[in-house]
Amino acid sequence: MTAPRIGLALGGGGARGMSHIPVLEAFDQLGIRPHAITGTSIGSILGAAYAAGRSGQEVREIALELFADRNAVLASLWKLRPKKLTDIFTGSTVTFDPLKVLEAFVAHHLPETFEDLEVPFKAIATDFYGCEEVVLESGPLLPAIAASIAIPAVFRPVKRNDRILIDGGVANPLPFDRLPADCDIIVAVDVVGGPVPRADREAPTSLDTIFGSSQILMQSITQQKLKQSAPALLLRPENDNVRVLDFLKTRQVLEKAEDLRLLTIQRLTQLIAELEKNN
Repeated sequence: MTAPRIGLALGGGGARGMSHIPVLEAFDQLGIRPHAITGTSIGSILGAAYAAGRSGQEVREIALELFADRNAVLASLWKLRPKKLTDIFTGSTVTFDPLKVLEAFVAHHLPETFEDLEVPFKAIATDFYGCEEVVLESGPLLPAIAASIAIPAVFRPVKRNDRILIDGGVANPLPFDRLPADCDIIVAVDVVGGPVPRADREAPTSLDTIFGSSQILMQSITQQKLKQSAPALLLRPENDNVRVLDFLKTRQVLEKAEDLRLLTIQRLTQLIAELEKNN
């Protein structure tokens, strides 16, 4: 029997998305390369790196190195701040250019185009004015990922082919339905999470409210999708106090997500055995 075609969908969720990494390591430990990968927001960054041929361990090392030094991270972001006074504020929030952020932090870890990837990969974004999901799968890679991660209130929208694109999680936070129809097994990793209270505050901050509302909406979208069809393996890290922008907690997120690696190995092994038995 030929090796099963396994599709991998990596959802959006900000810093909680580092929980994807132990799942990638589980694939490596089992000696499996995905048949195809889809990614939304943070899932598009990690999915592209894995599709480019990086191992899960390499992705872990890159993530830990990027966020090991708080001062270095903040200094890099300070350099990337909008320089013109008229560009600093959009409404009432400071917004960064997502492409420049990617160029500063991860560009040298990724190839230039989708066509350079070793595994077929799709990044999910949202057409702001068109009010619809956009699947990006060809051409320059970094601008596509920039569109996929363009979280409102944090990043500026990205213009691509006369469309204004924002974070893919707005339309499709868990894109398992964008994997090829010929996948034998679909694995989806949902890292959206939900709002969590702050110990030192009775009420959420304005930013907490914005991000928490988005999490609630994304959960609703995913719940409706799961009623129509479901992946063979749905993985979710524990909901905890890690918020969307808590990337400096990367090591903590990885430690807590270790159970996902073990669960992925166990369940995927069972699914493959069942598939082989039935065939």
